Amino acid sequence: MGSEYLSCMRIVTVIVLACMAIITAGCGKKESSSPYQGYAGSRSCKECHERFYHLWEPSHHGKAMQPYTDTLATNSLTPQSEPIAIGDVKYMVDISPGKGFMIETKGAKQKKYKIEHAMGGKNVFFFLTPMERGRLQVMPLSYNINTREWYDTTASMVRHFNLEEDEAIHWTDPLLTFNTACFNCHVSQLTKNYDFDTDTYKTVWLEPGINCEACHGPAEEHNRVCREAMKRGEVPKDLKILSWKDLTVEQKNDACAVCHAKMGPLTPKFITGDRLFDHYDLVCMEDRDYYPDGRDLGENYTQTSWMMSPCVKSGKLDCTYCHTSSGRFRFKDKPNNSCMPCHKERVANIKTHTHHSHKEDNSPSCVSCHMPMTEFGRMNRSDHSMRPPSPAASIEFGSPNACIICHSGKKPEWAAELVKKWHPDQKWTERIISEGRLVQWARDEKWGHLPEILEYIQAKDSDEIVVTSLIRLLYSCRETSKRPAIKQALENKSPLVRAAAVTTIGGYDMDAVRAILPRLDDEYRLVRIRAANSLQNYPRDMLPPDSRKRLEEVEKELMTSMTCRPDHWGNHYNLGNYWIQRGEAEKGLESLETAIRMRPDVIIPYVNASIALSQMGNPEKAYTYLRKAYSVDPDNGTINFNLGLLMAERKDMISAEKHLRKALKDNSVMPQAAYNLAVIVGARNPAEAATLCEKALKATPGNEKYKQAMKYYKNLAERY
Repeated sequence: MGSEYLSCMRIVTVIVLACMAIITAGCGKKESSSPYQGYAGSRSCKECHERFYHLWEPSHHGKAMQPYTDTLATNSLTPQSEPIAIGDVKYMVDISPGKGFMIETKGAKQKKYKIEHAMGGKNVFFFLTPMERGRLQVMPLSYNINTREWYDTTASMVRHFNLEEDEAIHWTDPLLTFNTACFNCHVSQLTKNYDFDTDTYKTVWLEPGINCEACHGPAEEHNRVCREAMKRGEVPKDLKILSWKDLTVEQKNDACAVCHAKMGPLTPKFITGDRLFDHYDLVCMEDRDYYPDGRDLGENYTQTSWMMSPCVKSGKLDCTYCHTSSGRFRFKDKPNNSCMPCHKERVANIKTHTHHSHKEDNSPSCVSCHMPMTEFGRMNRSDHSMRPPSPAASIEFGSPNACIICHSGKKPEWAAELVKKWHPDQKWTERIISEGRLVQWARDEKWGHLPEILEYIQAKDSDEIVVTSLIRLLYSCRETSKRPAIKQALENKSPLVRAAAVTTIGGYDMDAVRAILPRLDDEYRLVRIRAANSLQNYPRDMLPPDSRKRLEEVEKELMTSMTCRPDHWGNHYNLGNYWIQRGEAEKGLESLETAIRMRPDVIIPYVNASIALSQMGNPEKAYTYLRKAYSVDPDNGTINFNLGLLMAERKDMISAEKHLRKALKDNSVMPQAAYNLAVIVGARNPAEAATLCEKALKATPGNEKYKQAMKYYKNLAERY
């Protein structure tokens, strides 16, 4: 066994999903600066729809963003009583008439930032200030409307996981840049006008807030035909506007999801009436912003949990049944009426159903139990999965539950006993806990539970969000026994599941390729794009001519998805991986270096850039990139694994061994690290080498290379 058995460096192929729900404003390096063609503005709607206009104008949709003014400050804000320290910097807000500044003080130095816009208005106000190169930045202090106090913006966004905690980012981080993160769900008819060459924005929009035309389409032609018809005392046959009465339940829900989901864009623009998964991919429970049982931990918006709701799965419920077009809850005064059409008997016997006395005040409602409200980042949000309270799941996963939200002095164990007593049939509790365990096992890569995970994926009554999450988490699982379940998932009725399956199965061999090829003709763009991406590792000349032609066609859609956000590092990162997989390392390196310039603090592009450089025969520069990544995250398994291999190539076996031993702690690279470490130590310590190979084999049963190596080193150890 010699160094020629060292595994190749490992490319990190992660699909980067946007942190905020957005509509990208354009595609390519430069964008059009004419966003208003055909649009008339919301005031033009007032002419015929005055009642609706006055309902919309002060709503949270209408005021999703507004200019900062003295009137806003007087009516909605209170003066800050004392400076707020963030690290060694202090911030103070001056909202006195004619002012509107945040003052930054560091030692003897002061700097003023102008407050130009206010976003939000329901629970909090975030404020925007103009920065260099046309950027609008969320400011370091925000305002809590409910408690009437100022607070540290990014500290409120820190998530508290079971065993670890986030760190607050700096307020100037690109994640808080309006132009790239939160723009199109707070203003209407926006064009980003990003210039890639100069890294500048000239962002413009027709109106702040979400206006009528954001959901109904351009109204200029509608206004014209209606005015002409009114002169004749007629109603036009064609109103030249999109009416929500003509939309299906799915179309209505998809239109709302564009701003109420955590997802990544595939195209430059979504138009009301389009299908969600032709334009976006959705974040599911592979993301630790969800507790394993699907309850919200971080900021997840609504769509993912909404798709888990049994009411939504019926195909009958759309967002506008409970909410007005301006975002208000229709049943604020009588919340139980929202459930009446389908659950009339339970609503009529609410005391029996809830086991609560239902006095006039402080009595639980359908919503408070099935859609409990939790807080993140000082913002209140309701759980739209609408599942029953499950305090037993809270005991296991630490997730919130409706019982303890109301009975804050009690423990989940107390509530779990009562729920079990009231509802001896524990099928909902058992299901929630069972699904949560599967997600937790997959997150922790406990593949000893793989049979249970695969059984769930193949079950007919499985939840599509849970299945999608599990399949995505199985990407790192090297067990070949996962293949049949993943292949079966390629035929799942959910495009979300099919897209996850084509990614996880990977186009590395003919068996997988045969399974993936039909998905190039899938009816959903999301699935087609993921299928094309999975086929990049497979030699083109080995594909049938018709399949090769179809792949080239779908790659145009794939390329659009990877270039529709030229101002986001993730697009360039994915594009770099695409070119590396295509064997075009120079193009890949160019894209990865762009990603690094945009986000020098993110380590993944450094790792893959080093791989591109190795392919180009430049190991010294590859080493430089890996060392940069190592300086940011010295305990990262992928970085240590690749550094170990590179050090071995440089004949520095002491350093190679050090890095590979560190990589053993990371399950995602452990088998390869163990095998390559065995190769290095095998000559002097064949017994340890055999143990390392056995460890690699245990993690990936059936791997013939590891099996033969283990046998070789065991025989060698016996001769010592």
